Amino acid sequence: MCLALPARIVELLDAEQAVVELGGVRKSVSVALTPEARVGDYVIVHVGHAIGLLDAEEAEKTLALFAELAASERNA
Repeated sequence: MCLALPARIVELLDAEQAVVELGGVRKSVSVALTPEARVGDYVIVHVGHAIGLLDAEEAEKTLALFAELAASERNA
């Protein structure tokens, strides 16, 4: 099973690298596959690569679902 997560770009380092933030964690990822990505955009990140752009509303819904799952795990 593969897992890709939505993350928001907070900084473009160069044409092929950016810093994304997810849950307060910042990480450098490759944006070589998404050259159109800009600061503030949400991207789908899989193993250190942004593999596609994601609508902000859809990203926030997905992140809310992950938060809900994490909360249910803590309460179980």
